[in-house]
Amino acid sequence: MSAIIELTCDLIRRVSVTPDDAGCQALIGDRLRHAGFTVEQLRYGEVDNLWASHGGAGPVLVFLGHTDVVPSGPTEHWSSPPFVPVVRDGLLYGRGAADMKGSVAAFVLALEQFVAQYPGHPGRIALLLTSDEEGAARDGVRRVAETFRARGERIDWCVVGEPSSSTRLGDVIRVGRRGSLSGYLSVRGVQGHVAYPEKALNPIHAFAPALAELVATCWDQGNADFPPTSFQVSNISSGTGANNVIPGTLQATFNFRFCTESSAASLRERTEAVLRRHGLDIELRWDLSGEPFLTHAGPLREHTIAAIADTLQVTALASTGGGTSDGRFIAPLGADVVEVGPVNATIHKLDEHVAVADLERLPALYLAIAERLLLS
Repeated sequence: MSAIIELTCDLIRRVSVTPDDAGCQALIGDRLRHAGFTVEQLRYGEVDNLWASHGGAGPVLVFLGHTDVVPSGPTEHWSSPPFVPVVRDGLLYGRGAADMKGSVAAFVLALEQFVAQYPGHPGRIALLLTSDEEGAARDGVRRVAETFRARGERIDWCVVGEPSSSTRLGDVIRVGRRGSLSGYLSVRGVQGHVAYPEKALNPIHAFAPALAELVATCWDQGNADFPPTSFQVSNISSGTGANNVIPGTLQATFNFRFCTESSAASLRERTEAVLRRHGLDIELRWDLSGEPFLTHAGPLREHTIAAIADTLQVTALASTGGGTSDGRFIAPLGADVVEVGPVNATIHKLDEHVAVADLERLPALYLAIAERLLLS
């Protein structure tokens, strides 16, 4: 068994369902200390974060990943137990194989090889891991970024190991992400009997026109780097369960995935204006998960694309699609951020898997990126 498969399997065996790290970072920290890295544990609440760095003055390159995984779902529906790694037909199965214990293992091997080959390398190379990417994302990289900002920690380039590839390893890299803004809305009405609607106020009926307007609104046109901002209702509930009671309240949860043509503030203001215009009695709570970010053409994008071409013989497409990643907390520190990792076809699914051949090429790709950025 190759070193990358062995380490990935060791990580998959640890049931690190968010926010439990289940010992993944301790394993990695011990390896990197042995390789000469300075290792720091940053624990906030129930979340483990690991910061391992090597080198001194000069530009700072950080590899960013997470050791937590989503729940497996019904284990009886998996072809093999989700936390028992199995290689079958050239594929490694297990929860986290693609998202993203394979990338984390590849980071470790690439970092070990880099400092062994270039012990006096210029600049600083580092690994940042969290166990809170798949969960609330409050005590993970978000908190680490606050700590780094307070102590003046510098990051120039950040490579995130999220599974960015579409159908072939390296065919897509993420060079930015949309922002994510969620709203938690409560509409108050007056509960009553359905036979006497004049004595009640149905919050479903009251909210319906406002919802129709929100759904029909064009929030922006997008731009060359991002698609237009989207509005989606993810949850809505009301009623007592009885067919003869007008409900007294309605709860709705909605989300904006927004591009750089809009801001969180403008989306909040426009949404609240619609709700006021319809005369609704509401409570509204907002949660900004992250602002949009974009890494423009420059050393990180160029060297990542060139490293993919050299090591994988693939021409990478630079994209801002997909959801969010922890890169949204690193970009505001002034860092350029790219995401490059395995094919994402099975992430969060039953029978999550990654191609063994892809994993075995991933350390060389991350090593090539580091060499280009810090040694060229």
